[in-house]
Amino acid sequence: MNIRIQRIQKYPDHSEGLFYINGKLICFTLEDEKRDVKIKSETRIPAGQYEITLRTVGIMHTKYSLRSPGHKGMLWIRNVPGFDFIYIHIGNTDEDTAGCLLVGQNLSIGKNFISSSALAYQAIYTQIIKAIEQKERVFIQIVDELI
Repeated sequence: MNIRIQRIQKYPDHSEGLFYINGKLICFTLEDEKRDVKIKSETRIPAGQYEITLRTVGIMHTKYSLRSPGHKGMLWIRNVPGFDFIYIHIGNTDEDTAGCLLVGQNLSIGKNFISSSALAYQAIYTQIIKAIEQKERVFIQIVDELI
């Protein structure tokens, strides 16, 4: 499975993008802003290609397991240089991200707000889990193609 995040706009406090699975637009993304010098929990991950696996331990996994009986692990973006435990997850503003990638069905352009996040997350989670369970490797390519 191939996931592509096309970053389409950057602002002083956040970045916005589009989330594609196998070439099909699924939802929007919201991330922290780009910084030349990383500040923990305040910097988006660098553009590049990474593998996604499941992380089945930790606070986030426990929290999501309690909220959703079908939860099988956090969508973990692996081997991001200078970052640990970067996930795709639910949230509404850059305050919810800590360097991670938020997804949502609606994006308030330029306003640092993404909504219907749980619905978007469930839509992508179902597809990604199915691929992982079928032993398919899942890769995410993040590109900066600002408009």
